[in-house]
Amino acid sequence: MSRASQGASARERIAEGFTKIEDVLYVGLGVVLAAGGVALLVNAVIHFVRSLLGGAIGPSVVTVLDQLLLILMIIEILYTVQVSFRERVLVPEPFVLVALIAGVRRILVITAEFGTLTNQGESAGQGSGSRAGLMGGAS
Repeated sequence: MSRASQGASARERIAEGFTKIEDVLYVGLGVVLAAGGVALLVNAVIHFVRSLLGGAIGPSVVTVLDQLLLILMIIEILYTVQVSFRERVLVPEPFVLVALIAGVRRILVITAEFGTLTNQGESAGQGSGSRAGLMGGAS
């Protein structure tokens, strides 16, 4: 066996080892993301039901909406991990969608909290309005 073929064989074994490590990391990441998404969904349902039974559904809508949009972001990241694991390619579309969801999530939460902040004082409401304007321009 020539020295060149031994070097190529060693490279193939090293590359195969890295591929296996990458697969383990993708699976672990997928499990953690899935568990986090399920936990957030259960938490959102519990919070929503408690608010519904307590008669205070208005203020809790913002929290539930925030959690649901976070779950959508986790789903998109999980999809990205799945595609990367299956096809060995990184596609940018899910990242763009996650960024859009994150921007919309932030704008909705700031807008929903704006009414509460204006009741607390004029300066707090003005700062929130500035943040909402900046976030709207950024996304």
